Amino acid sequence: MIPINPPAPATTPTKTIVEVVRDNAKAHPEKLALVCDGQTVSWGAFDQRINKIANLLLSMGVSKGDNIAIISPNSIPYAELFMGILRAGACVTPLSTMASPDALQKMLTDCGARAIFVAAQYLELVDGFIADLDLARFAIDFDHPTFQPYGAAVDGASDSDPEIQIEMSDAFNLIYSSGTTGTPKGILHNHWMRSAQMDRVSPNGYDDNARTLLSTPLYSNTTIVSFLPTLYGGSTVYLMPKFDARGYLEIVQREKITHTMLVPVQYKRIMDVADFDAFDLSSMQVKFSTSAPLRAEVKADVLARFPGKLLEYYGLTEGGGVTVLNSAEHPDKLHTVGQPAPGNEIRLIDETGAEVPKGTVGEICGRGPTMMAGYFGRDDLTADYIWRDAAGNVFFRSGDMGRFDEDGFLILSDRKKDMIISGGLNIYADDLELVLLADPDVTDAAVIGVPSDAWGETPYGLVVLREGATRSGDDICADANGKLGKSQRLSAVELRDELPRSSIGKILKKELRAPFWAAVSA
Repeated sequence: MIPINPPAPATTPTKTIVEVVRDNAKAHPEKLALVCDGQTVSWGAFDQRINKIANLLLSMGVSKGDNIAIISPNSIPYAELFMGILRAGACVTPLSTMASPDALQKMLTDCGARAIFVAAQYLELVDGFIADLDLARFAIDFDHPTFQPYGAAVDGASDSDPEIQIEMSDAFNLIYSSGTTGTPKGILHNHWMRSAQMDRVSPNGYDDNARTLLSTPLYSNTTIVSFLPTLYGGSTVYLMPKFDARGYLEIVQREKITHTMLVPVQYKRIMDVADFDAFDLSSMQVKFSTSAPLRAEVKADVLARFPGKLLEYYGLTEGGGVTVLNSAEHPDKLHTVGQPAPGNEIRLIDETGAEVPKGTVGEICGRGPTMMAGYFGRDDLTADYIWRDAAGNVFFRSGDMGRFDEDGFLILSDRKKDMIISGGLNIYADDLELVLLADPDVTDAAVIGVPSDAWGETPYGLVVLREGATRSGDDICADANGKLGKSQRLSAVELRDELPRSSIGKILKKELRAPFWAAVSA
């Protein structure tokens, strides 16, 4: 792999998360570790289940660095599997429940997963191809003739600690992009990267009997960056299998939740609950927002009515530079995503790779203690993602465009790469365009993100039909959506006579997006 050599954090990690979780279980075995849908698990019982899962995998011949996949809603078994896979020295590969079956098959083939753990809710996503893959299959909560029952398999394993030696350079997790065409990119994080992120545990109070409510899926880095610090701090994780705004508020009030991670669309839905102000949310200490920019007017509403700090993080699943906005401390900067976090650097570059003058918009490149090891098995893609400064230091190119204001706060502008963030999930426009272009009646296509009250933004298709074609945009849209994963589906398809292009033939997406977003900013 290409050496990334991230800068050292302010405090160099000396223990892996695996070691600290083990220590926490020994220190307070009776304390609650996990809560989900009325079920609770103590730290002592959690530790035993982690050992059993690790020993089950080891008995199957799983070795260090092997990829073990999970596809499931948030649940106690999911949390136990996550840590059990790590204790075996293997790499957690959480799969998106919003990906198409074709994409999931490509992910599993690409990573060579040794085993997969599947929940009944998502069996249909893998059932059509899973028997063709050479991997062990476990049914978390259902019976199936070609799957081993998870409960019986784990119960039959030893609960003794396998004591596998974990190195900081060992693989921790592999998170895939949710593409439908080609091979999705696998983002590989190692134990060093995840341990370096634990510098936020004490400053954010995760180690002070925190009760963290997580309502985004565990396959998302958005969730993982709050899930792991809570466990590292020896506190309690509350999991919602499926988010709904009222149910979320009920849990915060009933369980006296202190910490939470939400994406912007969730904040909007929570704040729009008619009787929001009737809930007692006074226990909340810190709320985090990430995955997409939180609109300034929503931040202001959260600050006014939702107790506790509001910290917005801007960064990438790949890692690199991170910015943080403490909204209450900077109420005049709600239109920004904050300043670089300690130990992080952000540079802005033009199309030639040269740094732009202060105040000028450029592509955001970041460097920090928490950087991915690379794209799994794809040094070519990793190399394309890297920008180096004059000293040769590695920065990751975000594909996002932005500028710094006079006080050093980062303001995001148009995105360079055609990524749409809908409901906190990344959608790659070129994946959707290839599906549209596979339609024999379509000769040209572009997919853009347009405003959505429900999702923040949503994919919208613009197509040019072949001469003589008489189909409607709705028909084209329906056919395409039948081939796409749930999170990727187009909200609509509009027919155009032609698409605007530059002198070198590139579709001018900024021009296509402008009318849709002008109404929002007006």
